[in-house]
Amino acid sequence: MRVERIVVDGNARSLFAKTLAERKERVMSYIFCRPEIALLQPPHLRDASLHYLRLSGKSLRPAILLFACGAAGGDEQTALPAAAAVEVYHTWTLVHDDIIDRDVKRRGQTTVHEEFRRRAETELRYPPAEAAHYGVSIAILAGDVMQGWCASILSDLALQPGCDPRLVLYLVKDLMMDTQARLAAGQTLDVQFEQTPVEEVDEADILDMLSGKTSALLEFCGRAGTLIGLNAVEPEHPQVRALASFARFCGLAFQLQDDVLGVVGDETRLGKTVGSDIREGKKTLIIYHALRHADARRRAAILKALGSSAASPAEVQGAVAALAELGSITYVQDKALAYVHQAMACLQDIPPSPYKDLLLAWANQMVDRSS
Repeated sequence: MRVERIVVDGNARSLFAKTLAERKERVMSYIFCRPEIALLQPPHLRDASLHYLRLSGKSLRPAILLFACGAAGGDEQTALPAAAAVEVYHTWTLVHDDIIDRDVKRRGQTTVHEEFRRRAETELRYPPAEAAHYGVSIAILAGDVMQGWCASILSDLALQPGCDPRLVLYLVKDLMMDTQARLAAGQTLDVQFEQTPVEEVDEADILDMLSGKTSALLEFCGRAGTLIGLNAVEPEHPQVRALASFARFCGLAFQLQDDVLGVVGDETRLGKTVGSDIREGKKTLIIYHALRHADARRRAAILKALGSSAASPAEVQGAVAALAELGSITYVQDKALAYVHQAMACLQDIPPSPYKDLLLAWANQMVDRSS
């Protein structure tokens, strides 16, 4: 049975996009005015640390933190250091994620490890193998220094007027250990599943992996923003639980839609290679569903490209066609939509406000996005 589709109002979409762009500008201005940038040396390490920040994505996660703060009755300006910290945190995870996935494109440009492989060859005259090692090394070090940077920024929350210092300590601990452990667990499962026969992975395993890999940080944003809005260390407060759960369900929907776009999206809009998940052998829910239901012909078409870095565009397209014929893409789209409905239900008891409307607008267009 198909899940009821959500009709996205064009005006609401435009308002959300405008508001998101405004929050992005605030967050990026805050980050690039930080004194810590002077500590990012030598130049290659500085450039690597700022590479994705200069390219800048949507800054969705910090915006969700700010909206959650507002929905809880708080002042966005108070939460700005936490929002900036989340953007830096998310960015370093992308740097390391691209190493793990061996991706060469991010946000339409070269990934950090690929960019510094290229620079090692052209600027330092390293031979190819040493240049590749240099690129990975610089990317790892950039991620390392960015972790420290985001903790430093988050600590500045204590300087905001009236902010409870105990809350700041709680959030630093939450982000740097609890949330990070969940995120790393999800990434580990993602890596392990690439080499695990599909028969040994079930849907619950995949959703558990996604809960850590993608939802953990979004859930932190919902929780942290609400706690800052309440200015209280009360993680079990009904509003905190509601907004954290909202963000968690949206995170699951977001990643499932990402998996859909990874096989049927527009590469120029995504800024990354379509079909890379298939070549890397990722056990997405689309792949799991398809292989569980495929006949011999379609199964062969999928397995010919799955996990093969040398798969041709025609072989990848053959796999995508099989996924579509088996209804696997539609199945995952419906699963994402079901999570959106669960997310929206979490906000039922949150008082009406423009911030609540923004969160609902985000959820509404979750599975209707193209990038």
